[in-house]
Amino acid sequence: MRIGLISDIHGNLLALRAVLADLERTGVEEIVCLGDLASLGPCPRRTLALLRERNIACIQGNHDEFLLEPALAEQYSSQPMITKATLWCRQRLGRDALDFLAGLPAGLQLPLGAAGKLLLFHGSPGSNQEDILAATPPEDLDAMLEGQAAQVFAGGHTHIQMLRQHKGRLMVNPGSVGIPFLEFAQGGRPRILPHAEYAVISANGGGVEVSLRRLALDKAELRRQAEASDLPLRDVLLGEYS
Repeated sequence: MRIGLISDIHGNLLALRAVLADLERTGVEEIVCLGDLASLGPCPRRTLALLRERNIACIQGNHDEFLLEPALAEQYSSQPMITKATLWCRQRLGRDALDFLAGLPAGLQLPLGAAGKLLLFHGSPGSNQEDILAATPPEDLDAMLEGQAAQVFAGGHTHIQMLRQHKGRLMVNPGSVGIPFLEFAQGGRPRILPHAEYAVISANGGGVEVSLRRLALDKAELRRQAEASDLPLRDVLLGEYS
């Protein structure tokens, strides 16, 4: 069994297309998106449409929730541009798209055969806003995972790829398809890398293999995608892709 994990697309259609094409070449039985599908990026409507067209299972991330209740974005971030970008994206999604986001689950479970179970979420099993990092103290991680039984845990949210072993269990973050960070931003303005990230989990018998993958993207194409939009974050993206 091979499962492709993508996360934090944030309306970057160019990056999503590149990752889906690479996953098709790789060969996986299933693709799951761990949340933050359409907001903040230049192509929210077409990004969401492509995910639905491919029938990709999706989890509701915090930014998906912000699209449903924009006031939550103000509570989450002190940067006014984030709220403006959230509203801009919401205005470009129809009622059907918003209803789709509202119906997304907070988490999913997938069997890995003899290797056990894969538990999927956005931030942590209990919150789409909690951060799980390589440096998260073990006692904090214990609290986040309390009551959860799985051999592999996978979430996104931090925009930082990670593979960590915690008390015999694997913690996976596939990184961000649309806005991968140079380093954890801690609520500040991040440095954005010009590539797309994802992961593949393979289960064979009782074994599990995790592959973290990175695809280089054309900076000129990323700039053209941003230039074609009047997204409030347009100039920020153009600066990062210069």
